[in-house]
Amino acid sequence: MRDTKERLSVLWTFALLNYLYADVIALFAIAGSRNSFEPLPPLALMGSAVLMEIPIAMILACRVLPFRANRLANIIAGSIVTLINGFLTFVPPLVGWGRPPAFPEYLFFATIETVATSVIIWQAWTWSKPAGTSERVAGNLETLISG
Repeated sequence: MRDTKERLSVLWTFALLNYLYADVIALFAIAGSRNSFEPLPPLALMGSAVLMEIPIAMILACRVLPFRANRLANIIAGSIVTLINGFLTFVPPLVGWGRPPAFPEYLFFATIETVATSVIIWQAWTWSKPAGTSERVAGNLETLISG
């Protein structure tokens, strides 16, 4: 890959696709079960929408943010989604709060997602700005839009 910005954007896309497909599998498991299903409360739905917006926004942010903001955003966003994903996937079954739907499949995807976001954090953490470069948000956005 050409540069760290591109690599991070691709890693966020990879993580997002894994998040989305894990949710599709979970919905299949819920729809296929004979148990009654309680809809999630609006606050939980809003929380999950905000959580999913993080990787969606980071795909674009990796391409357009200047170095320092980009590096910091990737470390913070990667840490947030890694911690939340790890907590929601691994803690409830361990402490007896139930289990996620489609547990073996969900655990498989959660492990991949956790590795992907951990790699994002590591890439951002070890990223150093090339000497003699200056970045402009507007110029990066213009380049992204024009192809």
